[in-house]
Amino acid sequence: MSIVPSLLAYNEQFVEEKRYEDYLTDKYPDKKVAILSCMDTRLVELLPKALGFKNGDAKFIKNAGGILTQPFGSAMRSILVAVYELGAREIIVIGHRNCGMNSIDSERMVGKFIENGIDPLVIETLENSGIRMDRFLRGFERPEDGVMHSVRMIRRHPLFPQSVPVHGFVMDPETGAIEVIVEDFREEQ
Repeated sequence: MSIVPSLLAYNEQFVEEKRYEDYLTDKYPDKKVAILSCMDTRLVELLPKALGFKNGDAKFIKNAGGILTQPFGSAMRSILVAVYELGAREIIVIGHRNCGMNSIDSERMVGKFIENGIDPLVIETLENSGIRMDRFLRGFERPEDGVMHSVRMIRRHPLFPQSVPVHGFVMDPETGAIEVIVEDFREEQ
């Protein structure tokens, strides 16, 4: 059974009771920050609370592992929009301990694609087109490595302004403790 009917019923009541009023804000981040983080369910409420953010304070961009896999993908586009259109003046990349991307195995994932009905020819065609599954599904050994990969990709992006600082953190998903990996990362000249 789908979750959709219960979501819609709840939403109707939410709107009728005007519970949305507690969350009213605009599209510009009040604290002028954009955060790239993992989509992990443990971070949904914990991450903003652990940083002291309320609704409207920051732009949150989430994906698996908080990892940028390509310089012109949707997460990087969101970072650029946050900076150039929405007033973000700092970027923070936040990884976390015990992340699923820490143990991801691209070969195992491809196997799961095939087990779930994806034709192996599709995988072969993608690989022959230059989409390497080992890179597309890349994880990391340590969360610090994933954070630094994304921080470097942002900082090196040809469209990213050098005046905007890029920071990297790792969070403990149990306690919310934040460890600074890098503050205002700049490449050595």
